[in-house]
Amino acid sequence: MPNKTIYVSDDDLPLYKRAQELAGNLSSAISIALRRYVEMEEGRLEGYDEITVRVGRGTGRKQRFSGVLLAEGGRSSKDGYEAFKVYRSRTGKFVLHADRRSQFKQNADDERYLTGWRSWVGNWSTDQSWSMAQGEATLHVVGTVEELRALIPEDLYTLVEEAAEQPAVEDLDI
Repeated sequence: MPNKTIYVSDDDLPLYKRAQELAGNLSSAISIALRRYVEMEEGRLEGYDEITVRVGRGTGRKQRFSGVLLAEGGRSSKDGYEAFKVYRSRTGKFVLHADRRSQFKQNADDERYLTGWRSWVGNWSTDQSWSMAQGEATLHVVGTVEELRALIPEDLYTLVEEAAEQPAVEDLDI
């Protein structure tokens, strides 16, 4: 195995020591970091961005991938709001991030309480309640645009279908 020497400044020495503690050996830490760096830079040069999205309930957890945004949209109802973003990954798959925002329901004994705070002044009722569910975000990965059809609104599907035919980056010879 080839032997390479890496010179480390005194200021960076604590960083290298910590990397060695985390990875077990410094060679492994450097290889992992370089692999990730090369992968992300090659993707960036091809027109892809590093995408980080939140998934799960509430604050959930974060997931990251290399992709390009094709289209986004949403829909709302009396029960809540759904936001959709569709990406093309660097491997050619389609990634759907669906974020169902918090759902809020208000129950009142009279329709006037559903029209805003002005109707409440002087008419406070003890028969009012409200409920709220935390939103949930999901990530779906599919191989073809057609597989997205059942997962997103039709108007958004049309935009994704059109955008999917376009290259991530078009090099112009100008």
